[in-house]
Amino acid sequence: MLTYLTLKDTATLPPQRVSSVDAYRGFVMFLMMAEVLRLSRVAEAYPDSAFWAFLDFHQSHVPWVGCSLHDLIQPSFSFLVGVALPYSMASRASKNQTVPMMWFHTIRRSLILILLGIFLRSMHSEQTNFTFEDTLTQIGLGYPILFALGFATEKIRRDALIWGVLAVILVGYAALFALYPLPGPDFDWSQTGTTADWEHNLTGFAAHWNKNTNAAWAFDRWFLNLFPREKPFEFNGGGYSTLSFIPTLGTMILGLIAGKWLKSAPSSEWLLKRFAMTAGILFALALILHFTGLNPIVKRIWTPAWTLFSGGCAFLLLSAFYFVVDVKDRKSSFFWLIVIGTNSIAAYLIADGFGSFIRQSFKIHLGQRYDAVFGDGYASLVSGALILLVMWLILRWMYKKKIFIKI
Repeated sequence: MLTYLTLKDTATLPPQRVSSVDAYRGFVMFLMMAEVLRLSRVAEAYPDSAFWAFLDFHQSHVPWVGCSLHDLIQPSFSFLVGVALPYSMASRASKNQTVPMMWFHTIRRSLILILLGIFLRSMHSEQTNFTFEDTLTQIGLGYPILFALGFATEKIRRDALIWGVLAVILVGYAALFALYPLPGPDFDWSQTGTTADWEHNLTGFAAHWNKNTNAAWAFDRWFLNLFPREKPFEFNGGGYSTLSFIPTLGTMILGLIAGKWLKSAPSSEWLLKRFAMTAGILFALALILHFTGLNPIVKRIWTPAWTLFSGGCAFLLLSAFYFVVDVKDRKSSFFWLIVIGTNSIAAYLIADGFGSFIRQSFKIHLGQRYDAVFGDGYASLVSGALILLVMWLILRWMYKKKIFIKI
């Protein structure tokens, strides 16, 4: 998961860090870690505040169509996996690793990501929760295909193949949904966790991408029930699905393209123009698909339009961090993010599994109402800020001791 930059396009030179990529990854992980602030509780305590309502919106996932800042966490993380791949491959080649050995590392990484995702989703269950819509499992399912594509394009050095594969993935995924029949008059809505008159349901052709009445939902009703479960799987409450790993692979492919350009860019001006132009094209395609009703922008089922839209956002964010951190050489100002970004798997594990433990420890040692110093309305903000500080100090200590979790 670590990202490297070689001095020139050769497999024989030792790699260096790309600070802007680490900063971007750190920003993404910080957004995930910042969930401990629980801004929704502050917004509820101050319902007349547009400021807290705005922050609450951007720390929450939109119900179905659209995008918030929080919705960009998973696509950014997936995008950066693709960005890292050319450097990871160059690093392994510089160590004279054979192709079979590279494939061994790839398959091992894929399996670890899948199993780690299942483990984290099973932490509060009575038995293993076999679910595959988690960020880590989604990346793990598509990673071997990404590596194969990266390896093939490293040999022929042509972007046309990558763009062609991306197009096939997105068109094929859209066709799968479009060909799945819409609910009829006798459809049993109780098996979907939603209703026919849900306010976020789409109409017309776009209805093929409604919550839990689509092709991916039907696949999971078969696939997830192949595993032992406490009760038969009927629907995912958020509308998420296993098959989203296919368009998520599309997001990683966009990252692979960005990583190849970043690694071989003749100049920073060339790279920034290429990134901006690509982002503009992706935005235009996504908005055309969305507003014509052909394909809505929905993150929860990772529609092709979402792949394009979030990919455009990722290109712009990478451009911004590259310009400020690397071109303008402001690394010191972003050190706090670089600390997080260089150990993203550790940050992910800490954010996913230790927040509640740290919160409870504060209550034990500081008192049950230690976080009410500014009133009950800001209690989650106070405790969350302290938890964030502890998380960052742990990562800072690991950074100083050069303890990095690699997969």
